[in-house]
Amino acid sequence: MKLTLMVLAAGMGSRYGGLKQLDQLGPSGETVMDYSVYDAMRAGFDRVVFVIRRDIEQAFREAVGNRYADRIEVDYAFQSADDLPAGFRVPEGRAKPWGTGQAVYAARNNIDGPFAVINADDFYGADSYRKLADYLRNAPQNGKLTGCIAAFVLANTLSENGSVSRGICSVDEKGNLAKVVEHTKIFRRDGKIISVQEDGSEVEFTGQEPVSMNSWGFQPGLMNELGGLFTEFLQGHGQELKSELYLPAAVDSLIRSGRAEIRVLHSLDSWFGITYREDKPFVQAALRDLVARGAYPEKLFA
Repeated sequence: MKLTLMVLAAGMGSRYGGLKQLDQLGPSGETVMDYSVYDAMRAGFDRVVFVIRRDIEQAFREAVGNRYADRIEVDYAFQSADDLPAGFRVPEGRAKPWGTGQAVYAARNNIDGPFAVINADDFYGADSYRKLADYLRNAPQNGKLTGCIAAFVLANTLSENGSVSRGICSVDEKGNLAKVVEHTKIFRRDGKIISVQEDGSEVEFTGQEPVSMNSWGFQPGLMNELGGLFTEFLQGHGQELKSELYLPAAVDSLIRSGRAEIRVLHSLDSWFGITYREDKPFVQAALRDLVARGAYPEKLFA
């Protein structure tokens, strides 16, 4: 069974101030994606599909994709605002694509087997990929779209440099995902973890809540479901300039309708990532520490 790693790398990087996916952060110039691909290969993934924008294709291939070409099968998919179901058009004034749900859907012609989905700029740790691969190889067959999520602890996924967006997960008695609610403005304030809602009200979290960091495992049937959900989304929000179909929201919809069953996997590793440019020194130090402890070689792809 071939396993595919889908890497979402089409983000604009607006809060960071550039193409953070191409930043060299490891001790020998590695990107965060290098560690993701390295860990995925060790876990048994055979193929990687990068979802990127057309305008960064050449730079991305040269800086990232080409270094894996002789180690793992590499493919590309392209996210754009005009990749829409029949009958829909991009509203005047909209330039940005339609979110992580559409990013996965953009790779619909690249997927024919079980696959994992990750963000390009997040470090998930080797344990996450081992658990994702094990689940995908042994996914239950029960008439539903089965999948999994590698969940992390909220308090360990915040930035000291600004607010972040997180999908707060609820887990049922069977260990499956009951629901996931996207909170787009979470931050620490006066020792508390606060989420500001769209209406300006605030919700306080303990910090121990499991959260989605967009580390998922799916069967290829997800693509058909995403096509339908994207159509429904556009019917309600297709004329808006900033609305996005978030992947966690799409999965939540499938769970609530009884069409999907998503197992929650709890990673033993620490997550870290870059949202703001000021996060960069922390990530560099964390990678140096992992190398010093022997978790990774000093040069990943020697």
